[in-house]
Amino acid sequence: MFAPRVAVSSLSGESDAAWADAAAPHVGAAFLGGVALDDASQAAARDLVARGRSEFLADDPVAFVADQLDSLAGFDGADRFVAVNVRATSSGPIREVAAVCADRGAGVEINAHCRQDELCAVGCGETLLRDTDRLAEYVAAAAESDAPVGAKVRAEIDGVDLPSLAVALDDAGADWLHVDAMDSEAVIADVAAAAPDLFLVANNGVRDRETATEYLDYGADAVSVGRPSDNPAVLRRVRTAVDDWFAGREGDAESGDESGVSA
Repeated sequence: MFAPRVAVSSLSGESDAAWADAAAPHVGAAFLGGVALDDASQAAARDLVARGRSEFLADDPVAFVADQLDSLAGFDGADRFVAVNVRATSSGPIREVAAVCADRGAGVEINAHCRQDELCAVGCGETLLRDTDRLAEYVAAAAESDAPVGAKVRAEIDGVDLPSLAVALDDAGADWLHVDAMDSEAVIADVAAAAPDLFLVANNGVRDRETATEYLDYGADAVSVGRPSDNPAVLRRVRTAVDDWFAGREGDAESGDESGVSA
């Protein structure tokens, strides 16, 4: 989907076009957002701001997405990728924002990840992990636009089987799955085995060579950096580690050793 195989991951209220452009020298992808699209999710975002959390609040969130994508300057190469992480309580707004993204060559990432009480109370974020049909509906609605579509999900949720969920989202038309592995890094291997056609982006704690290559060894196609995404030193370290890992894979293939296990 993109190269280099390093992304910066959405941070609510912070991950805008300027943030993405600052990271562009070091990464192949940026996930902007998250952006609340409808009245219920926007009300929840306002409640979060009232208690001190940073959120994107816009009178017209779809126009906000369009403006952000139009102002990007650093992601114009064939191997570069941008998507917008979005929240909604129905498929209509997702279908609308997906059309905007498709017109600009960008993707849509359905947020099934945020765990704040305010968002969960209205049916956004990680509540979607326990409602596979609704999450799959959102993915399918976005896919109608022909924009690339993915979902960001979270591990360690009771009663949620991520490999099975990955299969359902693949069937619904998803192109990628962005997994916050929490403290269960090995779940990446299970998801990769269950849904091999999905491009798998691994997230959580990616800071250096050790943390990046662990996810790649488990079968991730790429890694994403969250909180330190505005730190060029961290992005350089991760980029170097990921480039070296894939260079090693190419060397193994040329020599006939395709085990892919890092030393």
